[in-house]
Amino acid sequence: MGDDVLTALLRPLWLIDIFHSVWEAGGTWGVKGHEDSCAIVHHMVQGGCVITFEDGSDPVELHEGDLAIFPHGTAHSFSGERGARTTPLSALVPNVSPGESGLVRVGTPPYGTRMLCASLRYSPVTDPGLYGELPRIIVLRRRMLEGEPLLMSTLAALPSEIARTAPGSRLVALRAFETVFVLSLRIALEQLTEESPALRALRHQGISKALMAIHGSYAEPWTVETLARRAGMSRSAFSHQFKEMVGDTPMRHLTARRLQEAKRLLADTSVAQQEIAERVGYRSQVGFHLAFRKEFDMTPGAFRSEREGG
Repeated sequence: MGDDVLTALLRPLWLIDIFHSVWEAGGTWGVKGHEDSCAIVHHMVQGGCVITFEDGSDPVELHEGDLAIFPHGTAHSFSGERGARTTPLSALVPNVSPGESGLVRVGTPPYGTRMLCASLRYSPVTDPGLYGELPRIIVLRRRMLEGEPLLMSTLAALPSEIARTAPGSRLVALRAFETVFVLSLRIALEQLTEESPALRALRHQGISKALMAIHGSYAEPWTVETLARRAGMSRSAFSHQFKEMVGDTPMRHLTARRLQEAKRLLADTSVAQQEIAERVGYRSQVGFHLAFRKEFDMTPGAFRSEREGG
């Protein structure tokens, strides 16, 4: 448990491949993306765009020099102006394979908007752990980036680097974008905590310790009292602060984490079903069965059978 929060966030992730592209847009344009199991990076090299989500939440405007990170590949649209008609991403970039690169043009010339995009794919067997606490979008404004020489130099070098076909280019591009991703998360944890309860929780000295315990040691017999002690807080202050920042009670959050891991283990048929309850922190099969059914409206056995049938 000696990790800092950023290390704990990223240690379980195993980035294995990348698709990157340069987008050029002009006139009236819009692109509708889809949910994806990857981390997405958008860097506005020139011009700007508007990001919208399917839930109708307030749009996010990106301006020249801004950087947007989508840690969970959350479905979103991006367009030249609010309310613009969108074209499905799959129609513009069909049959994309990991490791590929491309130039994508949308709208009509002259193309005054230029954006560098990447999808960083992590291993499907990865258990994201604490990483799941990150918000769906993190926006770093140009003024924030200008104080980060390593990040700025990496971003500046990316367009020419990804155009190369030299040996190892695919791996270099992956590691370069990974550097951008990691540095962006560090800036977010340092500078954006007031804008995001999730980031504030991860940055909070006590709550972050409890979150690392829940995500890293979920099988331990945690109680509110022991988590509060781990956080170095009183029980009442810890419970109040945790609910305010995380949006859930500590024990409810622990239950969700255990059952998330249970689903992952049930999907792996090499793991004996009778072992799973204990592995995720339940001391009885009955308690595990009831909690799983309450959470997912099906039994653990039914879930495994469904996955095997699929």
